[in-house]
Amino acid sequence: MFSTLLDYFTGLKMQDASSLKLKKFWFILSITVNLGFLSVFKYYNFFAESFSEAFAHLGLHLDPWTLKVILPVGISFYTFHGLSYVIDIYKDRIKAERNFTDYAVFVSFFPLLVAGPIERATHLLPQIKRSRAFDYSKAVDGLRQILWGLFKKVIIADNCAEFANQIFNNSAHYPGSTLAFGALFFAFQIYGDFSGYSDIALGTARLFGIELLRNFAFPYFSRDIAEFWRRWHISLSSWFKDYLYIPLGGSKGGNWMRIRNTFIIFIVSGLWHGANWTFIAWGALNALYIMPSIVMKTNRNNMETVAQGKDLPTLKELFQMFITFNLTVFAWIFFRADSISHATTYISEILSPSVFEFPVFQGMHNPVIILILIVFFVLIEWQGRENQYAIERFGLRWQKAYRWSFYFLILILLFIFNGKEQQFIYFQF
Repeated sequence: MFSTLLDYFTGLKMQDASSLKLKKFWFILSITVNLGFLSVFKYYNFFAESFSEAFAHLGLHLDPWTLKVILPVGISFYTFHGLSYVIDIYKDRIKAERNFTDYAVFVSFFPLLVAGPIERATHLLPQIKRSRAFDYSKAVDGLRQILWGLFKKVIIADNCAEFANQIFNNSAHYPGSTLAFGALFFAFQIYGDFSGYSDIALGTARLFGIELLRNFAFPYFSRDIAEFWRRWHISLSSWFKDYLYIPLGGSKGGNWMRIRNTFIIFIVSGLWHGANWTFIAWGALNALYIMPSIVMKTNRNNMETVAQGKDLPTLKELFQMFITFNLTVFAWIFFRADSISHATTYISEILSPSVFEFPVFQGMHNPVIILILIVFFVLIEWQGRENQYAIERFGLRWQKAYRWSFYFLILILLFIFNGKEQQFIYFQF
């Protein structure tokens, strides 16, 4: 509530400022307080403990004071909502919203409050302000997207989580082959978990006549890392591009400027995800991945959907997707690991001869069933990759009985394979 009041009030003050100096004062105040809250709640303990460890290596013992607080729900998301709003007002892209209720709904619209997508005032506020009538076709479409989101979350993500958690938490007891499967299961867990949440959020909003920003566009079918980042967590990637990368100079200053700015946004993106060196390493690794395409200016080579208008990709496209997916899975190890040392130990075991051993899934359910479900999931996603979500148009030309049979199949699978309930991964961010 304080964050909402702060940005609403400073937005009006900037709009009505009698001089540029006064406008800049209110702008800096809003930015400082917003980032201050985010830094204290989310990053203070991390940096305090990191400084303490650094001094310990020099033989100096520090006993830093740390906060014993719970991270406020959704703080990363609604802080970015507020930041984009005040930046857009300062840059004269939008006018300040004078209706407090409309602005408060923009910041705290419940489907996106705790895990995005990260909305822009230019996109969401006009929809909130105009009157809306119930639209049956939009509601049906919203329910269809919610159903697919539930499939991703409950069947794919939650079941993969059981395997990923068991393997990552006990990685010292498994051969490299099992650890490789653990990384694969986590890749599908985080995709099913986060894109599933986004589908549920977008579908729920559509029931209310609101169209939220798309957050995922089938990223695991990407042919290079640049394409992957255009398709993964789209609202965050575009936020960093518009409010960090371009203000830093973007790509206008030659290769050095592009390299510097790319590393900055990826490291900040990693830090945004959590106060741990593993997230920073994950961000830096993705920056290294994308660097060749940035330097050679090939980062916009694959703008269209893979195998557009075709049933199957070419061998070249298949190879490109295979390499990109494996690079992404490798990076996810840092994202999931408890520490840098855990990640490096995990990776070293995968690269050892034990990767050729038969995988062991001791203490876990039959992984074959989950792998079959993953294959089914990937096939449906592939078939619907040119749409906003996988089953947007799936079966619409079928007879109603067949189409509804497919929907009921999804519902039955939800009841059969509703594994142990797992919290949404992005709730912690």
